[in-house]
Amino acid sequence: MEVVPTPIEGLIELRGKKFHDNRGWFTEAFSLKQFQEKGLSLPAFVQDNISYSHRGVVRGLHLQLSPFAQAKLVSVVKGKVVDVAVDVRPESATFGKWHSVILSEEKNNALFVPEGFAHGFATLEDSYFFYKCSTFYQPSAEGGVRWNDADLAIDWQIDHPIVSPKDETLPSFRELKGKLLTSHHA
Repeated sequence: MEVVPTPIEGLIELRGKKFHDNRGWFTEAFSLKQFQEKGLSLPAFVQDNISYSHRGVVRGLHLQLSPFAQAKLVSVVKGKVVDVAVDVRPESATFGKWHSVILSEEKNNALFVPEGFAHGFATLEDSYFFYKCSTFYQPSAEGGVRWNDADLAIDWQIDHPIVSPKDETLPSFRELKGKLLTSHHA
């Protein structure tokens, strides 16, 4: 496993190795031992999820608010996505900054998204998206940011996105920022 730092502290791209032979290939999708050998600490993961999305879908930007904040380890089993994480940690030097990574079956990579990030992805191909979560989904702690927020100006790399009605009504980053800063100073 190769560890690729990003410009945002705690957000890490991971690139796995594939072992090919005449039958196909093999890869370790997750190995706690490899993380520990690289000096990375991870939360305990309690839930694995898989979603399938047609080409052109945008999901997100989603998050779970404290005390139910989630860290995620996200990857693509089949297909290709633009994966986006937005730092919403009020105390962070990169608060409000976002970073994107192309995740694909071909690249065999993953992104570790720590607690305190809004997360989403856009499918460049029909895709199976796999992710591990550090806490269980809690409906009362659900939050997010509108995918097309003007202040964030995320490049989703698709022209006519398919977005759920729920995701279309998420708050702007400014609205979320006000809520986060108020609760952070309370």
